[in-house]
Amino acid sequence: MDKLKQRWGLTSNWEIVAILIAFSINGSFAAYIVRPTLSIIGITKENLNIVIYYILYIVPVFIVYQFTLPYTGWLVGQYKFFKNMQNKMMKRMKFKS
Repeated sequence: MDKLKQRWGLTSNWEIVAILIAFSINGSFAAYIVRPTLSIIGITKENLNIVIYYILYIVPVFIVYQFTLPYTGWLVGQYKFFKNMQNKMMKRMKFKS
């Protein structure tokens, strides 16, 4: 726990727990939003090759995840941490300079 606190610049174990909770909530939320959306537009496992379906599933989940992560972090009191993490990830993927 001390290594995570030092690496992420945190001061308490509660912050680590809050961040892990935010990651898990956000991942579930992204999947919860994308699956019915794909179904509405006609993308299902039954009418597509399973590999193509999961590619078409993972890409929107990743996009929704990135946009909702700071707000989920805000719910657990860690907005600044997640906003900084999102900015760093966007820079690494060359979406932001």
